[in-house]
Amino acid sequence: MGDYSKALEFYEKSLEITKIARHPNHPDLATSYNNIGGVYDDMGDYSKALQFYEKSRKILETALPPNHPSLATSYDNIGQAYNAMGDYSKALEFYEKALEIDKKTLPPNHPDLATSYSNIGLVYNNMGDYSKALEFYEKSLKIGEIALPPNHPGLGDSYNNIGLVYNNMGNYAKALEFYEKSHKIYENALPPNHPSLATSYDNIGQAYNAMGDYSKQLEFYEKSLKIGEIALPPNHPDLATSYNNIGQVYNTMGDYSKALEFYEKSHKIFETALPPNHPSLAASYDNIGQAYNALGDYSKALKFYEKSLKIREIALPPNHPDLAASYNNIGQVYNTMGDYSKPLEFYEKSHKIFETALPANHPFLATSYNNIASVYRNMGDYKKALQFYEKSLKIGETALPPNHPDLATSYNNIGQVYNTMGDYSKALEFYEKSHKIFEIALPPNHPDLAASYNNIGQVYNTMGDYAKALEFYEK
Repeated sequence: MGDYSKALEFYEKSLEITKIARHPNHPDLATSYNNIGGVYDDMGDYSKALQFYEKSRKILETALPPNHPSLATSYDNIGQAYNAMGDYSKALEFYEKALEIDKKTLPPNHPDLATSYSNIGLVYNNMGDYSKALEFYEKSLKIGEIALPPNHPGLGDSYNNIGLVYNNMGNYAKALEFYEKSHKIYENALPPNHPSLATSYDNIGQAYNAMGDYSKQLEFYEKSLKIGEIALPPNHPDLATSYNNIGQVYNTMGDYSKALEFYEKSHKIFETALPPNHPSLAASYDNIGQAYNALGDYSKALKFYEKSLKIREIALPPNHPDLAASYNNIGQVYNTMGDYSKPLEFYEKSHKIFETALPANHPFLATSYNNIASVYRNMGDYKKALQFYEKSLKIGETALPPNHPDLATSYNNIGQVYNTMGDYSKALEFYEKSHKIFEIALPPNHPDLAASYNNIGQVYNTMGDYAKALEFYEK
């Protein structure tokens, strides 16, 4: 039930007894270290978890033959900790070691082999290499479809993972298709208030969010919350996540006070349930900061963003992407406040981390270039702005599918700079590229589509083509 200090106390007592009863390289000692590592992992103290997982590994590598299944489990745990810390190359290294053992020791359709492929898929997904993620998730699914009965929850997990990748790729219809396959299995296999069903509702809600259907998103998030309120104790972190998700919908819908209400409910649980430097607490401060930022209370926003940053600087390694996100958020507040030297400082800190931690074509890097461009644009340095917007676009064109909404946003930003510079034919060219994607990717009543019609109308109006302008304004 999340009583980490109690668990730690018992595992540490067990460790002391084992140290006396067994020789220093006995596998039982490795198990004790591993158990303690697991608690720190659950607490979000990943560096401490890693310390104990490594102690466990050292013993197992000495005591066991090189292809022993317990070694594979140990490598998996270390991979998981590195993944949580944002060190994806290290995570991949250990997950691949585990996979090599599994391939040698297990039959080709063993469920544990599917788990190994799934773990590697997760890292590639986090790295933004979605085609690789899909490749490994599909390998995992292929095994699951052979090894497991058709309504096994493990199969539901596989469909869910593939759905997540399609969601990240901007293919929301495909994401929804896999989320619904997953959900159908969970409905058949699990009791009506099982937490995995709640997660499934969350994911379906997320897909509707990406499609701009916020009322549908809210409907599924509320279904998830309903299960959480029945199935979980009142201070369970998953309940906090549910409140947070609903807060995000209200935030997207522009109801910032309602968003704040749910973010604060979420935060209250996290403060009770988690240790003071847990990464989820940092994310919670971030969300509250975002709501205050949207409400125009910039000093409050800054205060919460700085609380988030403080935790991340303690809890995460110096090149973790979440740390970059914190610098980015602080930069955004300063940018909105018109203090342009400050946002540039924070955006560049953020960008430096992204360049170190992520592959060269990761979508987060595109966002980072985009933010730097926005500062130069606000400063009136349109040439510099264009330079960074084009860097952002270059990544988007490489990393994203051709009809991804983020690509449309990139074209739109470049169009806005050309419009400000008075190059209306260029502005029109980019606005129309943007519009073409929005028409394919978004539902007909999405606000971004309306803004797109407005932008094109504005250019025609400035060019004196009032009939064309009217046509787009009316759309």
